[in-house]
Amino acid sequence: MVRRAQHKDSRLRAQTEPFKHYEGLQASTFLLYEQSPRLHLDAPTSTGSIHPMTQYNICVYCGSGGGRNPSYLAAARQLGAALAESGIGLVYGGGSLGLMGEVAKTTLAAGGRVTGIIPDFLVQRERMLTDVNELVVTANMHQRKMTMFERADGFVALPGGMGTLEELIEISTWAQLGRHNKPIILANVENYWDPLLKLLDHMRQEQFIRAGLEVHIEVVSQAEDVVPAFYDRLKKQIPATPLRPPHRTL
Repeated sequence: MVRRAQHKDSRLRAQTEPFKHYEGLQASTFLLYEQSPRLHLDAPTSTGSIHPMTQYNICVYCGSGGGRNPSYLAAARQLGAALAESGIGLVYGGGSLGLMGEVAKTTLAAGGRVTGIIPDFLVQRERMLTDVNELVVTANMHQRKMTMFERADGFVALPGGMGTLEELIEISTWAQLGRHNKPIILANVENYWDPLLKLLDHMRQEQFIRAGLEVHIEVVSQAEDVVPAFYDRLKKQIPATPLRPPHRTL
């Protein structure tokens, strides 16, 4: 069902005014595709543990293509299933192609909730996925990235191209400058991100990443490790001035 956002309070008006219309809606509204309730009870995992997941959402950055290695698409599916099983909502770029589409479709198929956020000019190019629980169409890329940031409690980067890299670096820079303390997790599937890890080590050696401006990103090698790393990082309650987390850190 598609419904128009109502403007009954100032918070909702402020939230919806930046977004551009789609399919004939007014410029001050955005689309909500409500397929299932947004609030979930505590979610049991396959190991029998319980994750209190009424509110958490993770933003996933990833490629709109499938990549050369089939392991990349497999990781996207594994992450989508893990998010759904844990009751964590997916926030992502709104497309239906590549890793982006796979993580969203798998989350939905497993009973999870998905929020897609896409700028108007990419609706056709990235084949906007309309089967999500909530769909936000923004006027531009800047609004898209800020909306993704505001909706998410943490961030994950799967393999991807320039857009994925740019989003990962930007959100890491905001953390580096003390603008947020949300978990950032790098899914280094098949060592895809090794060149980036080496570059960051080089920056550190050359003292462009230095004391007080450290970059803290949790690195996992498998998609199945993302959710445990997210919870572990939340438990540490690292303040906006970053401390060194227990996992492997950039």
